[in-house]
Amino acid sequence: MVRNILMIKKILIILFFSLNANAALEVTIAQGKVEPTPIAITQIFGADSDTARYGNTLRQIISNNLTNSGLFYTVNEDLYIQSDNLVEKVPRFEDWKLIKAQFLLSADVGKIDKGIRLRMRLYDVFNAKEIEKLQLTIPDENLIRRVGHTVSDIVYERITGETGFFDTRIVYVSEIGPLDQRVKRLAIMDQDGHIDSHQFLTDGKNMVLTPRFAPNKQLITYMEYKNNLPRVYIYNLKTGEREIVGDFPGMTFAPRFSPDSQSVVMSFSDPNNAANSEIYLMDLNTRSRLQLTDDSGIDTSPSFSPDGEKIVFNSDRGGSPQLFIMDKKGNNIKRISKGRGVYGNPVWSPRGDLIAFTKLTQGNFHIGVMDINGNNERVIVRDFALESPAWSPNGRYLIFHRQKRSNLDGTGGEVTIHFIDITGYNERVIPTPRDGSDPAWSPLL
Repeated sequence: MVRNILMIKKILIILFFSLNANAALEVTIAQGKVEPTPIAITQIFGADSDTARYGNTLRQIISNNLTNSGLFYTVNEDLYIQSDNLVEKVPRFEDWKLIKAQFLLSADVGKIDKGIRLRMRLYDVFNAKEIEKLQLTIPDENLIRRVGHTVSDIVYERITGETGFFDTRIVYVSEIGPLDQRVKRLAIMDQDGHIDSHQFLTDGKNMVLTPRFAPNKQLITYMEYKNNLPRVYIYNLKTGEREIVGDFPGMTFAPRFSPDSQSVVMSFSDPNNAANSEIYLMDLNTRSRLQLTDDSGIDTSPSFSPDGEKIVFNSDRGGSPQLFIMDKKGNNIKRISKGRGVYGNPVWSPRGDLIAFTKLTQGNFHIGVMDINGNNERVIVRDFALESPAWSPNGRYLIFHRQKRSNLDGTGGEVTIHFIDITGYNERVIPTPRDGSDPAWSPLL
């Protein structure tokens, strides 16, 4: 079993120890600085103690979400001149201009027969006009957090013109224990990491790796090491049921869904030739499989383009691990990575314009992005150990995991999940109850 674990680890990271550690770094970190837009969020009024509590929760969620995006900051409430409920009356825009709020969000909540009613208005202060008006019915107070994320998405999209990303979840591998005896469980949480949203999906008896969401939101594919053999599974979030993908005789790993959620692309390593792995596509309806690559090297980490026409993957077929693109049938394979170093973990942006990747050079890991033809490579963040970049559904942000150096006695080495703008600005930790690795972002719910 130890030999197989070492082999699968080797294949998954594709020799992520540089064959040329002294090679010069050829790209630079693009350090961006976004000036956050000031938004005022008034008290969300409620008619009684319960609705007032709901209002306070909603206001906190919305404010935290917008601030965490790096594109907004909430104007200090102590500066507010007008403190009325502005859902049913026109704001005094001059009062809000004085405290330099560019936008103003006002809302109230009340109890109705069908649950809780939320009314919201969003104003453009400088142009003195309403830009969004909304009324929602919340059937269950347990959905308050979801509604807070939904309102955050509406505000974000209305102001920036981009789709939001707040009403989403992150699946990841929760880790605990000594570094040589880690217990790894599948876990899921809201994108903000709030403890109330956290849930374990597996019991930790078997090691799990590389969870990925289906675009239809209800399924997760991942690798589980069971009975001394890595296998690709699908987990149904709605039913809690899981199933093995395919009946391969060897190891299957590094799975991802196709954009239509009807197929899974993954790597397969024949037990008679463990030093080689190929990429296969399996139709989940017919269970038919198509071999996409055929090379003596290791081909792994496939990721579809958003239109489903192409696949990016990494391979050591040229001697060192690099990034390649092929069409969905496995034809027209072309190397796209151009720099020095060891490349891996490619993942196509939901916008279709960029590919994120991990790279090892000069003894450090880097997470970066490049155009889909390999041009304009730039590093977003670098450190001792970084892996598993994953895109937000709007293609503006990345999440990844960072591992600290371990101590001489094997302790330490904590692993945390991080969030960053693709400009390299606004990095922050997403909190998890235990160590967290291999994060993947869901589509909007």
